[in-house]
Amino acid sequence: MSTKWYLIILLALGLLTRFMFFGHPNETVFDEVHFGKFVSGYYTREYFFDIHPPLGKLTIAGFAELFDFKPEFAFSQIGDKFPDKQYLILRFLPNLAGALLPLVIFLLMLEIGISRFASFFGGLFIVLENALLAQSHYILLDSFLLLFGFLALFFYFQSKNYPPRSTFYILLFGLFSGLAISVKWTGLSFLALPLAIEAVRIIKNRNYKNIFKVLLLPIVVAVSVYFIFFAIHLNILNKSGPGDAFMSAGFQKTLVGNIYTGDQIKTPNIFQKFMQLNFEMYKANQRLDASHPYSSQWYNWPLMTRPIYYWVNDNARIYLLGNPLIWWASTVAIIIAIMHCALRIRDQFKNKLIWFLLAGYTINMLPFIGVKRVMFLYHYFIAYIFAIMILVWLISRSKHSKIIFVALLALSTVAFVYFAPLSYGLDLSSKAYEARVWLNSWR
Repeated sequence: MSTKWYLIILLALGLLTRFMFFGHPNETVFDEVHFGKFVSGYYTREYFFDIHPPLGKLTIAGFAELFDFKPEFAFSQIGDKFPDKQYLILRFLPNLAGALLPLVIFLLMLEIGISRFASFFGGLFIVLENALLAQSHYILLDSFLLLFGFLALFFYFQSKNYPPRSTFYILLFGLFSGLAISVKWTGLSFLALPLAIEAVRIIKNRNYKNIFKVLLLPIVVAVSVYFIFFAIHLNILNKSGPGDAFMSAGFQKTLVGNIYTGDQIKTPNIFQKFMQLNFEMYKANQRLDASHPYSSQWYNWPLMTRPIYYWVNDNARIYLLGNPLIWWASTVAIIIAIMHCALRIRDQFKNKLIWFLLAGYTINMLPFIGVKRVMFLYHYFIAYIFAIMILVWLISRSKHSKIIFVALLALSTVAFVYFAPLSYGLDLSSKAYEARVWLNSWR
């Protein structure tokens, strides 16, 4: 089968799974209470404060502008019923980003040297991952982060594989890295990993003439992209609003309707406002020490011991719960890969690809080890996708790879369908729900 048909199948399945039951429930779900408010804030232009960079919210707000969106809903609490169909506009792009992710992972695995057949199964495992589905189904930002971030890695490897156009692909690598970072700071890993590889390569080969092209150029592009979206964000939010208290008096004085209008206070320029806002975001992230009944630590994530309830209404529930077959198989794959690389049991683990994938997994886990703020299962998503790619690579090296792929796909499909009611928020009887609670910690 040609690459084109693999892409068509993955796109069709991605759109089917992500847009199935689109709009259900017609009530606010989990952090829609925050991001819905923030998107509405761009229409009232009243300054708000969020711990995340603005791109994800700006993207949804900009798209909604095309459909004459009106910010009339308060997004007060989980379970509030939407009065009309406008919320569908806000949920559309996260779903679309989630539908495109399997294609990007398929293309990335092709680019790093995994066979087309194995890469296709990797894309299918992304399609069948219930947690990724649930996270993209609502007004949440992680589907943007994952799409932009893994696109950045795709273009980085294209710059290696197609030298005549390497500068163009490096620019795209910097662009999409900047987009990922502009959604959430965890997107920094997509820029940091390739740059670390290039830095080691430059030092090892003493080829210092490439420093600007392979190191500084993508950094300049990523930082520029990051700053531009903050400048747009600050330009739109020019009125005094609920986020004023987080900012200095000088910052507040730049806002229309502020309480410091007559005071002799020096006002910051756009760059100073950008720096102050990022510093306040950092401090606010560090202060997130409140407990949450569904929070979890990094060492819980590979075992998926603490999923998250996003919404409950009688016998219908939305649960951020991964596909257990894929999730736990990928965890086993990580253990096997680490053991073999550490012990060098087989020559194939001298392959640079597995070291890259393990580095991708590690760089997206290590920062969370020292984090004291409340964390959740979705913080594992970037590392988890690397784990899935490691699983695919390991299976592809087996003599029985086709049988293993088909068997795992069949079981994963059954598991996806079985747990889908908890991903889409469909009614389940008490008995059916209890049958899906495999671990006591899932309650």
